[in-house]
Order: sequence, then C-alpha cells, then structure tokens
Amino acid sequence: MLDQRTIDIIQSTVPVLEQHGVAITTAFYRNMFEDHPELLNIFNHTNQERGRQQLALANMVLAAAKHIDNLEAVLPAAVPVAHKHRSLTVKPEHYPIVGKYLLIGIQEVLGEAATPDIMDAWEKAYGVIADVFIGAESGLYEEAKKENGWDDFLPLVLVKKEKENDLITSFYFEREDGRPLPSYKPGQYVTIRFMIDGDDYLSNRQYTLSQAPNENTFRLSVKREGHVSTALHDDVHVGDRIDFTVPAGTFTCETTDRPIVFVAGGIGVTPLLAMAESLARTTYDRPVTFLQAAKNKKVHAFEQEARAFMEALPNGTYDVLYSEPTNEPNGRWNETTLQPYVDPNADYYICGPVSFMDDLMNILRQAGVPNDQLHFEYFGPALTLEA
Repeated sequence: MLDQRTIDIIQSTVPVLEQHGVAITTAFYRNMFEDHPELLNIFNHTNQERGRQQLALANMVLAAAKHIDNLEAVLPAAVPVAHKHRSLTVKPEHYPIVGKYLLIGIQEVLGEAATPDIMDAWEKAYGVIADVFIGAESGLYEEAKKENGWDDFLPLVLVKKEKENDLITSFYFEREDGRPLPSYKPGQYVTIRFMIDGDDYLSNRQYTLSQAPNENTFRLSVKREGHVSTALHDDVHVGDRIDFTVPAGTFTCETTDRPIVFVAGGIGVTPLLAMAESLARTTYDRPVTFLQAAKNKKVHAFEQEARAFMEALPNGTYDVLYSEPTNEPNGRWNETTLQPYVDPNADYYICGPVSFMDDLMNILRQAGVPNDQLHFEYFGPALTLEA
C-alpha cells in the first residue's frame, strides 16, 4: 500500500507523463540494453526499432499513474501483459532491473524537474506495480508447470511446411518424444525462439495457434513481413527444431447464449480460425458469422477452411470483402456493408490491423453493442485503440 503523499505526487506527474512518456521509455530501453544486452534475447527487436514497445510501455505507465490510488482499475489491461510476460519467460529477477532503468529514464528526461520527492515516490510506486505483475505471472508459471510439465522453452520439431498463398505459410510442429502437446484455448498464442544466421541475439516472436487444439500438433500460420517471419519462410525446414513456450493469451472465445460474429482483417484471421474450428466441432446452435477482409483473392487465406467451419454449424454464415480493385464501392467493412451483421445482442471477436479494429469497434459501439461484447486482439504491443 502507498501512503497518500506518495499517491498525490504520482498523480501530479500525470501531465508530465502525457507529454514526455515516450521519451522516458525510449531512454529506459536504450540505457537498459546498453548495460544488459542479454535482455535482447527476450525483447522483440522489431517492436523496439519501430517504437511500438516504447509507446506501449508509456501508455501502461501513464495508466498506472492515473489510477495509482486504485490499481484494480488497470488490471484488465495488466492481465494480457502478464500473459505476454510469462510467454516470453520474463521472471521476477528482471523487475529490479526494469525499475532501476525506468527511474534513470525519468531522471534523464526530466532533469531538475525530477525532484527527490518525485523520484522517491516513483520508486515506491514501481515496487507496488511490479508486485502486481510478479504475482499474476507467478500464477501463470505455476499453472503451466502443473498442467504441461514445462514453464520455459521446449524444442519442437517442424514436421510439415505448407504454403497457403504468396504471403502466408503454415508450419506444423510436434514434440520429438511423441508426448502430447499442451491443450490451449482457441485464440491463444505461443512464443517461438531461434537464432537467425548473422544475428547476435536470439529472436523471439509470438504467433497465434491457427487451428483448434489437438494433442499432436501446433500450427502457426505466418505472414512474410519482417526479419523473423522471412527467416521462418526461407531458412526453417522440415526437421529443424525451434523453441516453444506453453500457449498463453486472453483473447479466447467463450460460448454463451448470444450469437457470435468473427471479423478478421488480413493475417488477423488466425485466432478467429481456431475459434471457428473449435465451434464447428461442437453442437453450438446459436448463429455464428465469419467475416473476412482481404486485399484481393490472391492473398485471401483460409477461405475454404472458414467456409467449411461455418457450413458445419447449424446456423453458420460466411462472407468476405476485397479492398481491390479499388473501384468496388463496397470493398470494405464499413457502416453500410457491416449493417446486415450488426446485432447488439451478439459477441464480436475482431482481429486485424489497428485502424481496421478501431473503425469496426466504433461502428459497433454506435450501433449499440456493449463494450463487454466487443473482444479484440493486438498482434504485438498494445498501443492505442479509440474504442
């Protein structure tokens, strides 16, 4: 618990964090990696280079400062982060390092404005915030160990590599010892880790498991769009081994008595595909709709699978819109094209580019869909989403 004086000081720094938060987190990461380059084996290098991780952390620090008198208010945002941390094998011993360099970042950016009182308050506040994450992650590690026998990385072997289209390839991995793989909730992801030729540090990425759970195989469906995904496409072959963590994530489909609508943009189809397949294996009789947005038919992935899952359901519907050619007036999901599928009583599961999700969430909210029936997933650090 924090004393009232500390709470008041932290809340007084909110305007400063709103203005300088990204500068502080940028300095934080730069200084920490200079002194602890081994941590580059944990962090996503691309997110660092693009500034996404810096922005995500700045948003989290700002939210904590605003609600420092009631941290339960930020727990809904903290739980998905805890899942990511467990999947990346962030451990309690990492938190003192993070705290040290966060304070250094505050001091560096604010200079004389970072008074001893402010620094002391933030040191205390960070300790409380860190304890929240450590506690949440400890439970996730214990659960992974108890249910699956491992809570760190375990090598799996690539048994099949299947090209879905010019951009997306699916990779099928199994355990070498033939033992069952962990079960998971459709929509969850894993962290993979491997060394790319020419790199100095291990690369890790989090990819959704793109099929419903089975005991034998993890399927990852990866779009070629960066350093790691390109290496997977070009340099990883059947028989190769890659380290995996136990599945994690909070973006999962919970069946209720409400209709379900999946809306996928691009590679955001992967978690929704796993959810749809899982439903297709059941007797779920409520209406289920699967909507896809793709650039064109050439890069439209998993159409046959998604259609088959909807056809297997008593009340399944499938539809797709293409943004090319651009002269098609209804080539995007917008207020007009989405209208037949708007139902304030339905649960919506949305995944795709941030702008895509932002637009859809606003449309659905304006149509009267409650926030607790809008479910979405970021690929990468949670940045901002207006809705």
